[in-house]
Amino acid sequence: MTKSKRPSLTKKTIDPALREELRLSFASLSAGYTHYELSGATDAEVVVLVHGFSVPSFIWDPTYRMLTEAGFRVLRYDLFGRGYSDRPKTRYDIDLFVRQLADLLDALDIKEPINLCGLSMGGPITATFTTRFPEHVKNLILFDPAGTRAIQLSQTIKSGLLTGVGELFFSLFGNRMLLNSIATDFYEPKQLKAFLARYREQMQYRGFRRAILSTVREGMLGNFSSTYAGIGQQKKPVLLIWGRKDQTVPYKHSQRLLELIPQVEFHTIEKAGHLPHYERPEIVDPILLNFLSS
Repeated sequence: MTKSKRPSLTKKTIDPALREELRLSFASLSAGYTHYELSGATDAEVVVLVHGFSVPSFIWDPTYRMLTEAGFRVLRYDLFGRGYSDRPKTRYDIDLFVRQLADLLDALDIKEPINLCGLSMGGPITATFTTRFPEHVKNLILFDPAGTRAIQLSQTIKSGLLTGVGELFFSLFGNRMLLNSIATDFYEPKQLKAFLARYREQMQYRGFRRAILSTVREGMLGNFSSTYAGIGQQKKPVLLIWGRKDQTVPYKHSQRLLELIPQVEFHTIEKAGHLPHYERPEIVDPILLNFLSS
C-alpha cells in the first residue's frame, strides 16, 4: 500500500466507529472524548503526563514505560485537538485544557494527590491546574516549559495565523510549518523520521488544523509568568528539567522560571534539545525517579 505524501489532505473523522476500530481507551468528558492510557496498580502513586503544543501523548513513550516499570500508576492522554482525542468546535484556551485534565481525573476516579508532569505547553496547563487545585497536586515536574515569556513567532507566521486569513494561511502552509518545527525540537535528528511518521497520523483527522490555529489565537503560547509565580508562593516541590540546546523554548527562559519559583530543583541536560526526556532518558530518568522518591 502506497502511503500518501500529502498529510495536508484531511479526510477522516474521529467518531464512534473510529474509536471502536482503534480499540483504545477513551473517556467521555464535558467537552468531548479524550484518548488516554493508564497503567500500573490501582493502589500505586499516580503520575500524570501532559504533552505540549502539537505532539500527542506518544511523546511520553520512554517516560511512560520507565515509570510504569518503576511501580507507579501512570496516566497520559491526548489534549483536545491532538492525537485521537476529539476536536470540539470551541476555544482552545487554558480553561479548556485545565477542565479536560480535571474531568479526566474525575472520570477515572483518581482522587489522591498526583505527581503532575508538563512538557512545553503542558507547563502552563499543569501549572494552572496546580494553582486552581493545589490539594490535588503533590509534586509538579516541568520539562522545557513554555510560558515564562511569550513564544516568538516569525512576523510572517504571526500575521498569517492571527489575522482573518489564518484559515487560508494554515491550509496552505500549516502542516509543513508544523513538521518543520518538530525537526527543530531534536538535538540529534536520528530519531526524526520515525517520529514524524507517528506525528502525521493525527493530521488525517478533521479539526486538527482548526484546533492548532485556535490554540495560538487563544494565547496558549503567551506569557504565564503570574501563574508560575503562584506556584512559587505555594512552596510546593517543583522539578525543572531543560535541554541546553532547546531551540523551541530557549534555555535562557529557565532563568526567569527560577526567579518565579525559588524552591525549584533545576537540572540542565546537555546535548539535548526541546525533548530531553525523549533524547536522553538515561540521564533524565534517574533524576525524575530520585525526585519522586524523595
